[in-house]
Amino acid sequence: MSVDETVEAENPPRRRRGPGLRFGLIVAAVLLLLFGVPWWTFVWSGNRWPGAVFAAGTLLFAAAAAAFPFLMFSGHGPHHRDGAARIADTALGVVWVLFVWSILGTVLRLALALAGVADPVRSRIVTAVVALVSIVLLIWGYAEAMRVSRVRRVDVTIPRLGAGLDGLRVVLLTDTHYGPIDRSRWSRGVVEVVNSLQPDVVAHTGDIADGEVAQRREQAAPLGDVRAGLARVYVTGNHEYFSGAQRWVEHMASLGWEALHNRHLVVTRDGSSLILAGVDDRTAAGSGLPGHHMDHDAALAGADPDLPVLLLAHQPQQVTGAVAHGVDLQISGHTHGGQIWPFHYLVRLDQPVLQGLSRHGERTQLYTSRGTGFWGPPFRIFAPSEISLITLRAG
Repeated sequence: MSVDETVEAENPPRRRRGPGLRFGLIVAAVLLLLFGVPWWTFVWSGNRWPGAVFAAGTLLFAAAAAAFPFLMFSGHGPHHRDGAARIADTALGVVWVLFVWSILGTVLRLALALAGVADPVRSRIVTAVVALVSIVLLIWGYAEAMRVSRVRRVDVTIPRLGAGLDGLRVVLLTDTHYGPIDRSRWSRGVVEVVNSLQPDVVAHTGDIADGEVAQRREQAAPLGDVRAGLARVYVTGNHEYFSGAQRWVEHMASLGWEALHNRHLVVTRDGSSLILAGVDDRTAAGSGLPGHHMDHDAALAGADPDLPVLLLAHQPQQVTGAVAHGVDLQISGHTHGGQIWPFHYLVRLDQPVLQGLSRHGERTQLYTSRGTGFWGPPFRIFAPSEISLITLRAG
C-alpha cells in the first residue's frame, strides 16, 4: 500500500452532508415558525398564566411540532398510512390558521396598547380573539371542504369555434384528491351534479387521488358513471406522479375515460369540429416514468390547424406552451384557489393566475378552476371548491 493509499485509508472522505443538512435546517425553521408563533400568542407573550398552564401549553406545542414531520412522512411517504395522514393533514391546517391569525393578532395587540390596556389583560384579549376567529374559520372551512362543490358557470367566446358547436357545455373536474378521508359518498354526489348539467364534454385535469389505484378505487369508482354527450377526457396532474401515474391512466381508461396522454381527439357536432388535446403535467419528465413528459407537439401532431383547440393541462403555468402552439382555450386546476387564505399569495409566486378566466397572448385563453376537492388539510377558507360549467360560444 502506498503512502497516499495509507493516508486515504486512515482519513476516509467525509460524506457530503450539505443538501441533507440544509433541508433539515429549513424544515426545522418552518416548524419553529408555524408552531412557535401560536405558542408565543397563546402561552408566552404577556398572558402570565400560572406555571402549570404555561408548562402544559408549552409541552403541547412542542410535542405537536416534534411529531408532525414523522406523521407527515408516515402518511404521505411510500406507505401512505391513512391514519397518520389524517392527523398530520388536520394538524397542518389548524396550525396554519393559528399561525396566520396569531400574526394578525399583533395589530389588535398594538391597538390595545395604544388604548392603554396593559398586560395580562391585553395579551389575554388577543389570545381569546385569535382563538375565537381560528375556531370559527376552521369549522366553516371544514364544512366548505367536505360539502359537494357548487357549480360555477362561465361563458367563453372562441372566435374560431364553428356555429354547430355554439353552446357546447364543458364540465371541468380537477383536483378531486381522493385520499386518507374516505369521500366515496362525496364522489357520488359530485357525479350526480355533473350528470344533472347534461354536459357534452367532461374533462378531468388531474390530481385524481393521493394514493395508489388499489387504495382509492372505491372513491374513484363513481367517475365511471359520469355521462357526456361527446367525450370524457383526462390528463395527469402532479400528484399522479407520487402514486402510480400510469396505473391511474389505465384505470381511467377502464372507467371509460379517454386519457389524453400527449395526444388529441376530435369531436364534431352539426358540421363543426373541435380538437380536444391534452398534455402530461409539467412535473412528469422528472418522475422518471417512461413515456411521461409534457409534449405539446405530440399532443397536436396531425391536428387540422384551422380547427379550434381546447387543451387540458393540469397547471396554469403550462399556458406558455399553449400560447406557443396557438391553443384557443386551456383548462387547468392545480391552484385550489389558494385553499386556505392567505396561502393564495404563495400560489401566485409559482402560477400566472389563481383562478378564473384570463387571456394570454393574442389567441389563447385560460380557465383555472379552484378545484373540486382539496389536498391535505380538510379545510377551504376563502377559496370555495367548484364544479366548472364552461359554455363555449362561437365568435
